[in-house]
Amino acid sequence: EGAARAYASSDASEADPPREEMEYDLLVVGAGPAGLSAALRAKQLAGDDLSVCVVEKGSEVGAHVLSGNVFEPRALDELLPDWREDETAPLRTRATKDAFAILTETQAVTLPLTPPQMHNEGNYIVSLSEVMRWLAGKAEEAGVDIFPGFCGAELLLEGDAGEGTRRVAGVATGDVGVGKSGERKATFERGMALKARATLLAEGCRGSLSGRAMEEFGLREGVQPQTYALGIKEVWEVPAEQHEEGTVWHSVGWPLDDQTYGGSFLYHMADNRVALGLVVALDYADPTLSPFEEFQRWKTHPAVRKVLEGGECLQYGARTLNEGGYQSVPKLDFPGGALIGCSAGFLNVPKIKGTHTAMKSGMLAAEAAVEALTGGAAAEGDEE
Repeated sequence: EGAARAYASSDASEADPPREEMEYDLLVVGAGPAGLSAALRAKQLAGDDLSVCVVEKGSEVGAHVLSGNVFEPRALDELLPDWREDETAPLRTRATKDAFAILTETQAVTLPLTPPQMHNEGNYIVSLSEVMRWLAGKAEEAGVDIFPGFCGAELLLEGDAGEGTRRVAGVATGDVGVGKSGERKATFERGMALKARATLLAEGCRGSLSGRAMEEFGLREGVQPQTYALGIKEVWEVPAEQHEEGTVWHSVGWPLDDQTYGGSFLYHMADNRVALGLVVALDYADPTLSPFEEFQRWKTHPAVRKVLEGGECLQYGARTLNEGGYQSVPKLDFPGGALIGCSAGFLNVPKIKGTHTAMKSGMLAAEAAVEALTGGAAAEGDEE
């Protein structure tokens, strides 16, 4: 139908009232490891020369960050080289012991050698949501605007695809005052239009805006399909005598059968807390399999029960994971922005780690965005 109406919604009608607008140089969707690292890196490079905004669907930063996390600090060392001298940094528990076990229904056979990619010397066992709240504070100190409680509901597109001028010009937040059947109530208000010269999508695995961008700009052409897993996690407080701070324990086998790809983890954090979980690939052959029920069975294994018995579950949740690997990473840039972090699929499956790769991808994208937006005029780092 010719050129798209500027910043048009795919489902907007001509009768819709105009959106209120805010304009930024750089917009980041998602306040996770990739998004916050990108925003902070952009401000480190450009300072007050560029305005940077982060929108986060959770009620607060960290609310939707769910990970049993053994944190590899390589990217953080680059982003904030002096973080170890910061007493507020929530990275206090060093990983001091690795173990890898194969489970039968009643036994845990510990391998004499841990696979090399799973050695965790120099890493930290953390609450990733705490780390994200701390990192958000650093970003705000640098001048980043962070808006929690606002979901990026749709891409704002401008230009004409047929003429090759189609580009992303920001995102719109969700409408409010909509009934459960989709009808507009008296309190209806359209979401805010957040316009930006560059937009980085850091929504995490299976983000809706990222999927829209992949479809609109053909970003998945020529790459393998992405594959997924479901991870279910709990955090427990356990009796002190059952707690081994710094221990990282991974296992495979029971309760999953030999046709189901997956594994489990148990990380001993600070303050008598343990993070535990089961990850099940979503290509399991048995249609009656329930990852949640398998997780409950796993907790009854003697090797796990002895840690949890007498303890209390403090938190629980679930999330999807990208497991396709390098061959499933799509084209990352598109007119007006880029995919970063798990929106692109940077989880390193053999290492069972993705936080440091997400952070690094955000930092690299920020550097490219700053160079494009300033014509290369921004200082490289803080040396100048």
